[in-house]
Amino acid sequence: MSKIKPSKGAPYARILGVGGYRPTRVVPNEVILETIDSSDEWIRSRSGIETRHWAGPEETVAAMSVEASGKALADAGVDASRIGAVVVSTVSHFAQTPAIATEIADRLGTDKAAAFDISAGCAGFGYGLTLAKGMVVEGSAEYVLVIGVERLSDLTDLEDRATAFLFGDGAGAVVVGPSQEPAIGPTVWGSEGDKAGTIKQTVSWDRFRIGDVSELPLDRDGNVKFPAITQEGQAVFRWAVFEMAKVAQQALDAAGISPDDLDVFIPHQANVRIIDSMVKTLKLPEHVTVARDIRTTGNTSAASIPLAMERLLATGDAKSGDTALVIGFGAGLVYAATVVTLP
Repeated sequence: MSKIKPSKGAPYARILGVGGYRPTRVVPNEVILETIDSSDEWIRSRSGIETRHWAGPEETVAAMSVEASGKALADAGVDASRIGAVVVSTVSHFAQTPAIATEIADRLGTDKAAAFDISAGCAGFGYGLTLAKGMVVEGSAEYVLVIGVERLSDLTDLEDRATAFLFGDGAGAVVVGPSQEPAIGPTVWGSEGDKAGTIKQTVSWDRFRIGDVSELPLDRDGNVKFPAITQEGQAVFRWAVFEMAKVAQQALDAAGISPDDLDVFIPHQANVRIIDSMVKTLKLPEHVTVARDIRTTGNTSAASIPLAMERLLATGDAKSGDTALVIGFGAGLVYAATVVTLP
């Protein structure tokens, strides 16, 4: 018989508060059109994006995270000193080590909270939320701060017609804590690594260390381009439309609810056409509020779901206690979907 004492966590976990931060600079499609051959009408019709936010020099990954987290803590009514773990999902923190989560935890004033980063692309918020739920229920942390944050403008090739218009910057955060009733459903998550090449970084960092620039991409002035995110748009679109609707339905089934029971649908803000197709495939009733934050925020990868959640609650389009389906999907290819009660 084991001598290890059983964990003493909460019976369930829930999202207690949410916060977001969008950089002050708003970038319209006209700016993007300075470097690619396209049109405002084409960008809007293909993606739904009208504007996006790009971070300035002072709006670092850490700074945006601290701002969003402060709002989430205030919304939850939880002091930073009570946070037991900080989980940050990002692909745009450029230091290999230490994790940016450690700096954020310190700047927020946590009491030596566990802190680590995860790399799960646009599904990162769902991955972090699942980990946080486990920590709260297992008892290793009473409250967990989950952050999705990106400065994707740093990883955007403005000469790439397929992606130049897609990406934005921002941070979203939630506080996860104990609950006496189920408020975060089972997570349906996974990966399809055979499709990893459909969304990827153009050049690996070690290519710069080797010093041979003969095979590195060059800009129109002949300068070596900084690594950027590229994708096979049609392949990603087909995968998201046909496969992610299935995952979303599986999350509904796992939570024991039907589309009629939903109040809100918050998918990763990748593309309005993908969102609309998923709504149609899932046969969501008209009463379900659908997040389309991408129109003014762009694709912010790991930050997109908490940013969209925060905006829906702030505008009154969603309310505390609503039942929401959230699903993230992206590079890897990875995905994560669950049903939550909104804070």
